[in-house]
Amino acid sequence: MAGNSFGRLLRLTTFGESHGPSIGGILDGVPAGIEISETDIQKELDLRKPGKGPTATSRKESDTVRIQSGVYNGKTTGTALAFTIENTNQHSSDYDALADVFRPGHADWTYWKKFNGNRDHRGGGRSSGRETAIRVAAGAIAGKILDEYGIKVNAATVSLGGIQVNAEELDLLHACSRSYFAASDTVIALWDNLVEETRKAHDTLGGIVQIEAMNVPAGLGDPVFDKISALLAHGLMSVGAVKGVEIGDGFAASASRGSINNDPILPGAKPGEALFASNHAGGILGGITSGQTIILRCAVKPIASISLPQKTIDIHGDVREIRIGGRHDLSAIPRIVPVLKAMTELVLCDSLLVQHTYTTHNVC
Repeated sequence: MAGNSFGRLLRLTTFGESHGPSIGGILDGVPAGIEISETDIQKELDLRKPGKGPTATSRKESDTVRIQSGVYNGKTTGTALAFTIENTNQHSSDYDALADVFRPGHADWTYWKKFNGNRDHRGGGRSSGRETAIRVAAGAIAGKILDEYGIKVNAATVSLGGIQVNAEELDLLHACSRSYFAASDTVIALWDNLVEETRKAHDTLGGIVQIEAMNVPAGLGDPVFDKISALLAHGLMSVGAVKGVEIGDGFAASASRGSINNDPILPGAKPGEALFASNHAGGILGGITSGQTIILRCAVKPIASISLPQKTIDIHGDVREIRIGGRHDLSAIPRIVPVLKAMTELVLCDSLLVQHTYTTHNVC
């Protein structure tokens, strides 16, 4: 199975299934001398672990990370950094009735076709959102490298089930302290009511997550195929629940005009620097960072596992009606928020390391 690795110089390879003994990753290309600990990684993992928040699954996993290599005396050694997380609370029997049917909205049918009828049906196996815990762990390491350069990535929920945060109230910095990782306090009560209504209807919800990366230097990204915008879209769209990515004004730019959409460039404080009068481009011009804040939005689909009756077929082609039981999130919001933050950190860190190959300066 190809497609388990991501990145160029900072390259993450992940392994494991939802109901296997463990999941894990190997992050290669981490510079030596970066201070990192299991506690640093655990802090980020705790933000996405199961069983937290009003939309979360009842599955309880501690998501305790164990660094297996690449760190000595609290600092990275420059060798492959490997880490694992044990699966401790699988209820595989919940999926016995689904072994020979294809769940609508899931990857069951496509995996079955891709791998000639071989698949792990328990919780979706490799296609499960469980694998994203490893992305968060890797992102925590990438974030420590970005800290060396003052680069900070924040993420927050700006819409749940179509109810949006007012643009004037956006506050991504304090989102982690709010329910749903909301970008504003005022929308939480509305979302609570919506979640309760949706739960009673045995249905699920989607949403929109906004990510902002600040203090990113100008010049990251490469023409033509490795534009930073393309790399970010690749990383974010590789998360299973993401169905769309916007940069800056995104789709709204299609209804704008050049005279409005262009960001006027003003003199900076000294030669070689520039200021911008606006940021419709979202911090990226020609696929290369401009030095402005990078602004991204991800459209997250509703969770596919619903307990309502659904029409499908089985592996023999016979028509079936199924109801999906077991333990499932009502929405990928908010647990997907730290995942999308992590993918952004991995892309930016990788691009930063690539940029440093063009210079004679040390990485850290």
